[in-house]
Amino acid sequence: MWMMVMFDLPTVTKTDRKAATNFRNFLLDEGFEMSQFSVYLRFCAGAPQVEARIGRIRTNVPKRGKVQILTFTDRQYQTMVCLEARTKKEPGAKYEQFKLF
Repeated sequence: MWMMVMFDLPTVTKTDRKAATNFRNFLLDEGFEMSQFSVYLRFCAGAPQVEARIGRIRTNVPKRGKVQILTFTDRQYQTMVCLEARTKKEPGAKYEQFKLF
């Protein structure tokens, strides 16, 4: 299961910029990768892990701005079409289930 965190945070004052930077750094520390400037993606093993991450994001959302979280399956992720510089690209590497033993 995938999580997409999209946000629009104000950067007018120095305090706003610091809060936005702290939130971006928090997402990176949580294992998210930047897809676009205010869009971050992360693969999660299942719904319990998604709910735990949502809880941690809730506690770190800045006081001002807007944060949205979208979840979708690995199969839905694989159907994503990425267009960059007018060329079609395949989405990032496909993640497979981890095998411990």
